[in-house]
Amino acid sequence: MNVRRLIPPTAVAGAVALGLVTLSACGGSSDAADRNGDGKLDVVASFYPMRFLAEQIGGGHVSVDTLTKPGVEPHDLELRPRQVVDLGTADVILYLKGLQPAVDEAIAQSGVKNTVDASTLTTMEEHGTEAGGHDHAAEEAGHEGHDHGSGAGADPHVWLDPVKYAEVAKGVGAAFQKADPAHAADYEKNTAALVKKLGDLNAEFETGLKNTATKTFITTHSAFGYLAERYGLEQEGISGVDPESEPSPARIKQLQDIAEKDKVSTVFFETLASDKTAKTLAGDAGLKTDVLDPLEGITDKSKGHDYIEVMRSNLAALKTALGAK
Repeated sequence: MNVRRLIPPTAVAGAVALGLVTLSACGGSSDAADRNGDGKLDVVASFYPMRFLAEQIGGGHVSVDTLTKPGVEPHDLELRPRQVVDLGTADVILYLKGLQPAVDEAIAQSGVKNTVDASTLTTMEEHGTEAGGHDHAAEEAGHEGHDHGSGAGADPHVWLDPVKYAEVAKGVGAAFQKADPAHAADYEKNTAALVKKLGDLNAEFETGLKNTATKTFITTHSAFGYLAERYGLEQEGISGVDPESEPSPARIKQLQDIAEKDKVSTVFFETLASDKTAKTLAGDAGLKTDVLDPLEGITDKSKGHDYIEVMRSNLAALKTALGAK
C-alpha cells in the first residue's frame, strides 16, 4: 500500500476538529440528527461489499452513503476533509479494518458509537499467492503480502467466500437491530433472506467447481484466497494481496512454468486494476485472458448489477477456465 496516497493524519485530525460541534450534538448513535432528512438510519459503507450488505439488510429503513465511489480502487482511496467530517453524523459505519488505512484513521477519530468492523465478524486468514498457504512470490521472488487485516498478513477479501460473507452479514444485521430497535424484526428477516441467497450461491460454486480438469488459476492480484480455499482450488497471483505490488521477472517465469505444469488455460485480470501484466503474461505463454472480478466496486464494466450477479459471472468464468465437467 502506497501510504503517500492517503490523507495525512494531521488533515484527518483537522477535519474532525471542524466537526466537533456536530459530533457532540449527535454522538453518532441512533439518536443522531437525521442528516439526510428522510427519517432513515444513516449508514456509511466504506466500499461496495459493505454497501451491498447495508442495502440488502436495511431495505427501506436505511439511507446508505459509500466512501469509495464506483470506479475507484478501494486500496487507493483518498478521503476529502468533508467526508471525514460527515462520518461524525452517521448512525452506523460499516468498514473492513486494515483494507483502507485512511478510513480506519478517520473512523477512529469520528466518535461514532455504532461502528461495525467486518474483520471481527468472521475468521481472518493469511493467504499468499495461493490458497495452500505457500507464498511462492515471497519465498522465491522476494515478494511479501501487505498487512491488510486484523492479524499480521491477514487477507481482507473475505467477501469473495459466500460462507464468510454470510457470517459478516449476520453481524451487520445484529448491529442494525441494536442501532434501530424499532425495525429489528425487519432487519432480522432481511438478514435471513440474504444469508439464504449466499447459501444458495455457495451451493452453486460447490457443484460447479467440484469436477474440473485443473485446480489452478492465475489472477492479477491475490484476492481469491478464501474462494480458492473454500472450493479446493489453487490461486496463483501475479502480485500479492496488494494490487499495487509489482511481480519480479523470476515470478513471471515461475508462473509460466506453473501454467504449463498445471495445464492452466487462462490468465484472469480485473476491471479496477491494470490488465497490462496479465495480458503480457498470457501472450508470452500462449494463454487466454478473462475477467475474474474481486467485487471491490460495481461499474458499467462489471458483469452484473450486484454482488450475486457478478459472483455468478465469476463462477462461469472459472468453470470455463478450469474445464469444469
